[in-house]
Order: sequence, then C-alpha cells, then structure tokens
Amino acid sequence: MYVEWGARLVGAVVWTHSPTGGGPGRVLPDGCMDLLWHDGRLLVAGPDTRAHVTQGAQGPWAGVRFYPGTAPALLGVPAAELRDRRVALTDLWPAARARRLTARVNAAPDPATGLEEAALSQAADSGPPDPLPARIVAALEAGRPVSATADALGVGARTLHRRSLAAFGYGPKTLARVLRLQRALALARDGTPLAETAALTGYADQAHLTREVRDLTGLPPGELLRG
Repeated sequence: MYVEWGARLVGAVVWTHSPTGGGPGRVLPDGCMDLLWHDGRLLVAGPDTRAHVTQGAQGPWAGVRFYPGTAPALLGVPAAELRDRRVALTDLWPAARARRLTARVNAAPDPATGLEEAALSQAADSGPPDPLPARIVAALEAGRPVSATADALGVGARTLHRRSLAAFGYGPKTLARVLRLQRALALARDGTPLAETAALTGYADQAHLTREVRDLTGLPPGELLRG
C-alpha cells in the first residue's frame, strides 16, 4: 500500500509504501529525487530518465520526494551524478555524517517523520534555494519550448543545459518530456480520453503520446493506466 502527503518542506512530499506482493514495481520518471529509508538504511534515488523497475524488496519503505531541482543543494550532490541510480547515503557523504543522520531517522517515532525532520534540517543548513530551477520547471510545465525558456530566463542555451544537468540530472529537453508525461498521465487517470489528453498536453496526436509513454515507462498507456 502506498500513501503520500505534503511535507512541511515547500514542494516536497512524504510517502510510505508497504509492498503487498513479491512482484516487481515500476517507479515512473517525474524529475524528482528522493531520500529513502528501508530496513534501517538511508538511500538516495536519483532522477530517472526511464521507469525504474523495483525487484519487490520486502518490508516497508518511507521517503521524501523533493520538488524537481531542489535535492542537489540539500544533499550536496549534483543530480547528474545520480541519474538512474539508487545509492546508499554512506556512499555520498562522509561515513560519520551519514551514520548520524541514519541514527536520527531510526530514532524518530517512525521513519517518515524522521525523514521529514532530516529534510527540514538540511534545508535550514543549505540556505535560500536557487530560484532558477523552479523557473525552468515553471516554463517547461507551461509548454514553453526549450529555446524560448532560455530566452525568457535570460540565459544562453549552454548555460540552461549545464544548470539543468546539475539541478535535474538531465538536459531541459529530457526534463520537458518527463514533465509532459506526468501531465498527460494525470489527465488520463482522471478519465480524459487519450486523444484529448494528447491534444491538451502538446503531443502531435494519440500515436505520439503512445510512443512517448512506452519509451519513458516501458508500457503502453492502456496497460500502464490499468496498473
């Protein structure tokens, strides 16, 4: 069973998941990074370019999903280094620091509460967030082309690409595809027909939507939505 709720950290989501079966699961790309707890250990889920297929690890999970572009500053690791990876926090931080945070989360009333407190503490220590990643997301979410996004933000194409790699783990074109996928799936899950969903979210037609969904998730839209 999967449950999520808004975190006290702006834009973040806290979630818990208790697998009910032994089969694989599928985590879809969303432009986000997560701080994960499982079996007393902390891990970081980097940004995905394709669906991440889990192998049915037993036991409960908890996590904080950070708004796109915000996790690298909190964790001190460029997003591109973690693209399509799940990495133990001990592999990213000095061992003593990672152990302290792990012990703090494990001592909390529950792992989700501990992760949220850890995220708030990291945000307080990191200072004000860089506003550019959020502005990039907003422009691409609105369907603005990458070149127009760079012009609107007053940066060159190379600078936009470099800043996107550090903040999101991939360039703005890939980020735009991922964000559009999430917009389309949200409409389709609410019952919007696929042809209408394609038109509303900027795909050329339903066939284009189907190709993109299959490429990014590994499944055609119908099968993905049934799951």
